[in-house]
Amino acid sequence: MSSPPRDEIVARLTPTVSQAVAEVGYDLEELDVQQAGRRRLVKVIIDADDGVELDDIADVSRALSKVLDEHDHVLAGPYNLEVTSPGVDRPLTKQRHWHRARNRLARIRTVGGEELLGRVGPAAENSVLVLADGRVRRLIYGDIERAVVEVEFQQPPAEELVKLDRAADVAADDGGDGNDTEESR
Repeated sequence: MSSPPRDEIVARLTPTVSQAVAEVGYDLEELDVQQAGRRRLVKVIIDADDGVELDDIADVSRALSKVLDEHDHVLAGPYNLEVTSPGVDRPLTKQRHWHRARNRLARIRTVGGEELLGRVGPAAENSVLVLADGRVRRLIYGDIERAVVEVEFQQPPAEELVKLDRAADVAADDGGDGNDTEESR
């Protein structure tokens, strides 16, 4: 009996795994299934607004073990389950990623090839405010080719956070029309 292709297994398990992860209070960031010898490796990456700790990983692992055992016909054999959180090098691709990166430094490349190193401000449905080169800019997600958080070993400068907060207040007052926002103080 041959086992189903990897993509088919992932497609069949994703709704079930996503629901189980959500019921425990987390977001499913990624599900992958690989053949590892005679077993399959089921790798699940989860995240949450407040981050993920070791106890959270254990809670999700227990919930997923039950669900996957009920769906062992999809895996067609024994498996190892690995639950983890995203690394700091995870690209910022969704609004929730930008929201969770608020006040962090990010390296951003736009579709036009512009390279920015900026502090992440509030994330809206279609855009995010970023403080780069002393100026607060609204970047539309579709205009961002790649963005990742930069590791910092110190607290962000207070003046940068204040500038982002002021710009967020201005953007909220003007309805956030997608134009660049400049702090004039």
